[in-house]
Amino acid sequence: MATAATLFLGAASPAHATAAVNVEVLTQDLDSPWGLAQLPDGGWLVTERSGHLLRLDPHGTRVTTIADTPKAFVEAQGGLLDVVLHPRFASNSIVYLSLAQGSLRNSRLVVVRAELRNDTLQNPKTVFSSAPRKTAVHYAGSLAFMRDGTLLITVGDGFEERELAQRLSVLRGKIVRIGDDGSAPADNPFVGRENANPLVWSYGHRNAQGLGIDPETGVVYVSEHGPQGGDEINIIERGVNYGWPVATHGIDYSGGRISPFQTHEGMREPVLFWDPSIAPAGLTVYRGSEFPEWNGDLLVGVLRNQQLRRISLADGKVQGEQILLADRAARFREVQVGADGAIYALAESTRGKERSGELLRLSRAR
Repeated sequence: MATAATLFLGAASPAHATAAVNVEVLTQDLDSPWGLAQLPDGGWLVTERSGHLLRLDPHGTRVTTIADTPKAFVEAQGGLLDVVLHPRFASNSIVYLSLAQGSLRNSRLVVVRAELRNDTLQNPKTVFSSAPRKTAVHYAGSLAFMRDGTLLITVGDGFEERELAQRLSVLRGKIVRIGDDGSAPADNPFVGRENANPLVWSYGHRNAQGLGIDPETGVVYVSEHGPQGGDEINIIERGVNYGWPVATHGIDYSGGRISPFQTHEGMREPVLFWDPSIAPAGLTVYRGSEFPEWNGDLLVGVLRNQQLRRISLADGKVQGEQILLADRAARFREVQVGADGAIYALAESTRGKERSGELLRLSRAR
C-alpha cells in the first residue's frame, strides 16, 4: 500500500529553485531492485538483481512475477540488471533485458530481447554478448534507445584488465550501439576499421551504470563509477575516447596511482567529476510538467552518499547541483521520469539490518 510524506527540498545554491515535493512509497520489499521501465498502461517493469522481472500496476499495489525470465548469473555485481521497452512496444510487446551470464571466472554481459505476453517472456533471443571477464563486477548493463531506434548498451571494464577499455577490438569498457535485432548499424564509427569491433560507439569507459537520453535534444549522458575519486558525468558522442584508464581523476583502491594523467590529448574530459566518490548509479534527463523549472536537468541516483542529485545544465555545462532525499537513508539505484511528469526512483533502504527495496514517486506538493 502506498504511503506518502511531504518535505521541502532545499537548494544547494541560490541558482537552484526549491520545491515542496510529495514522496510516495508505491511498493516495498523489493529484492535489490535495479532496472525500471514504464508500460503504456502506466504500470512498471522492475528488475531485481537476484533474477526476477516484476510487473507493477500504476499504483504499485499489485506485483506480478514475469515467467520464463532468462536465468542470470547472480554474484557480487552480477545478476539481472536493466530493462527497456522497444520503441514500438505497444504493437510488438518486445522488451530488452541486460544480465550477467556464465560462471565466476568466465562471465559476460548479455542483452536478451523477448516478447512480453500474458506475463510471460516468449521467443527470447540474445542480441548482444560482451567479451568475457574473470570477475563478477563492473558489468555496467544500462540500456537506452536512441531517437533513431538503435539501442545503446554500457559495457563495464570487468575491473581486471582495465586496459582493455582502450582496445577497440574488445567489448569491455565501451558503449556499444546495435540495431534492434543486434546487428551493427552501418554508421557506427568503427565499421570497416581493422582490429575494431563494429558495435563500438564510444570507448575508454570504466563502469557506466547510468544512461539517459534527452528526449528533446537527443543528447546522451552517462554516469560512471570511478575508482577512489573520479566518478564522472559524460556527454557521449560517436567515436570519442573517454580516457579510462589512461586519464582519470581518481586513484586506485590501494592508494596507488592508476595513471600520471588526469587529462590526455585526444581523450574527452567529463563535464563533471566527483572527488571523493559518491557512487553515481541511474541517470535520467528531466522533461515534464510536474517540475518545469527542472526541464533539461539531470537526475542521478547516488549509492554511497544515499541521495538523489539534480544537476542543472546550460549549453552542456554544469551550473550547480542540488541534493535531494538525503534524509531517507537509502541507496538510489535508478531514476526515471514517468508519463505524468512525476519522478520515479528505485531505492534500497539502509535502515535496520534488512534492506528493503522501494519504488518511490516524487510529485509537486499541492
